[in-house]
Amino acid sequence: MPNTKSAIRRVRRVKKQTQVNKIRKSKYKNAVKQMELLIKNKEKDKAKKYFSKFQSILMQVAKLGIINKNTASRKISRISKKISSK
Repeated sequence: MPNTKSAIRRVRRVKKQTQVNKIRKSKYKNAVKQMELLIKNKEKDKAKKYFSKFQSILMQVAKLGIINKNTASRKISRISKKISSK
């Protein structure tokens, strides 16, 4: 248990931030799953439409530190290749 006032406040802050981070991570995972589902079902036109939103979500999450910037870029690049090749 926290002993000082500042430690008590810090615990509250960390609890709130953990919830926010879980929401952001969930948003990121859902975006990846949605894009992979579109590619798997060979819905190229829908995947192309969703790609800009997908890219936006990944870069937002990377900017906030939920995932690494290079990880986001790598995922975007690989999805882009899959969309253009099919």
